[in-house]
Amino acid sequence: GEGAQGEVAEGSGDQPDQGDRAEQQHQPAGQGAGQQLPPVAGPLPGRAPRVGWAAMRLRFRLLDDAAILPSRAHEGDAGLDLHASEPARIGPGERWQVGTGLAVEIPDGHAGLVLPRSGLARRHGISLVNSPGLIDSGYRGELKVLLMNNDPAESFRIEPGDRIAQLMVVPFAVATPVAAEELTESQRGTGGFGSSGR
Repeated sequence: GEGAQGEVAEGSGDQPDQGDRAEQQHQPAGQGAGQQLPPVAGPLPGRAPRVGWAAMRLRFRLLDDAAILPSRAHEGDAGLDLHASEPARIGPGERWQVGTGLAVEIPDGHAGLVLPRSGLARRHGISLVNSPGLIDSGYRGELKVLLMNNDPAESFRIEPGDRIAQLMVVPFAVATPVAAEELTESQRGTGGFGSSGR
């Protein structure tokens, strides 16, 4: 894994809870090859529009047999669960690059944000090194998650199928930087870190 030097630290390790295991069937890596795929974005049938919620079809390519198509734990959840496609053992204080076996086509005008799972953070001290990870719409490589074990003593084991992060798709404004002599005044002004008090 990226950032892991030499052999991973030994230890009894902490196993992910059964709730972190995949509960859906694996889909073949070549599924969909040569078939007509649905549009990248567009309304989903049978769904009524909601305020602040837009439906779209998000295309994934499964790169290996261990890859699992992301899914939501509950209807209306913002994040899609990302599953590991390979095993890993992260020692105390180590970081590790874990593959998902997936490539994604983020629609134009949108970005993908890879976010940590709160349960892993609370129970095992597992976070993302670069939180959030940013996926641009033009990227077609494998989605990999940079995990960090913040536990001072215990190693953390990951098995294929474990849920390791979440993917959230968000629209963004295409801002063009311009030089300006002055900026519009605001109530906060130049107040930075700690300016709002405790």
